[in-house]
Amino acid sequence: MKPIQHASVPPLAREESADGHVKNAGGRQKAHRAVASYFCRENAGPNGHECLTQCALARRLAALKGVDYAGLHPPGEAHDGSMYMVPSDTLSAADAARLGVTCEHDLFGGVVPHFFASTKVITHDLPQPGKSPAPAQWSSRFPAAVRAAVLPGFTVFSIEDALHAGELLLRDGPVRLKKPSGIGGLGQSVAGDAQELRAQLQAIDPARLAQEGLVLEHNLVEVDTCSVGQVVIAGMVATYCGTQRLTRSNRGQEVYGGSSLLVARGGFDALLSLPLEPHMHTAIEQSRIYHAAALAAFPGMFVSRSNYDIAQGRDAGGIFHSGVLEQSWRIGGASGAEIAALEAFAADPGLRAVRASTTEVYGKSPDLPRDALVYFQGEDEKIGHITKYSRIAHADT
Repeated sequence: MKPIQHASVPPLAREESADGHVKNAGGRQKAHRAVASYFCRENAGPNGHECLTQCALARRLAALKGVDYAGLHPPGEAHDGSMYMVPSDTLSAADAARLGVTCEHDLFGGVVPHFFASTKVITHDLPQPGKSPAPAQWSSRFPAAVRAAVLPGFTVFSIEDALHAGELLLRDGPVRLKKPSGIGGLGQSVAGDAQELRAQLQAIDPARLAQEGLVLEHNLVEVDTCSVGQVVIAGMVATYCGTQRLTRSNRGQEVYGGSSLLVARGGFDALLSLPLEPHMHTAIEQSRIYHAAALAAFPGMFVSRSNYDIAQGRDAGGIFHSGVLEQSWRIGGASGAEIAALEAFAADPGLRAVRASTTEVYGKSPDLPRDALVYFQGEDEKIGHITKYSRIAHADT
């Protein structure tokens, strides 16, 4: 196995004090009168598990800020900016302006100038720079800046480019195809040869591909997925690293089952000062590179919640790889643990770090730990019965 290389890391735009409070952030903090949830997906039912989960977590964010929870903000309705928003997805600059969101202190999530900048397609180079089709706002600067922090792969916006990129990657083993907005491993498939690649590409709508794009990467085996992230709210900064785990859904499919995090009060330097294994140092440094490159490549972007998934495993030739798979600049699966850690820091100003976890378990009447903080339990019309909870413990630091 090749030794893990640690890359140099540019500084972040934000500066934190030693106690984990924001000293110099990207905008002025407002006195919000309430916290509101904003569900960006119009076809999502208000009684679905995603919406109800996010509303429950937004209620806890309101308590952290010491204000009321105002419930769901009506889709498409403008706002004057007096409410702190918890959107279900990364906001475009246009949506942020309509909601009165002007800086990272106005929301739990992030704002990007264009929709595609919030998806996986920003991560990789085009297979034929200068010739490959891409959106007008496409940035070649970003994939160039993160090349050492991601897996070998390409982004494509046409079937022709997908075939070309896939054939290049197949020389070193199977290829993973990833739709841009898939969550928790959904919207992905693996092609072991050119015939399988062509068959899978035939099922893709060329018009949709031209608009949204597709990612092709080396497929890894023996994979561990690390999570690295940071949240900023109520003057506090918390930064974390950890691992994800899988579980079985009610249909027997392997799906996201939760995250276990080590959360530090403060920025990345505070996290790196804790006892960590070498592979986690690599994941953190690759995430910092990705984070800083995004802020530099997309003018007007700002985030208060960022999460990066890093895959560490071997390709078909046995070569070890570590790289950022995707970014999340919105409330997500790990947010139950993030908020539990923030609550612990708020309750104990001297607390330096905590271990926090979130768990998603399928089926009726599961056995829950006594200290479980349940934020959703019920029947979802699409996935069946599911329970979501977080736990908190003092870290051994």
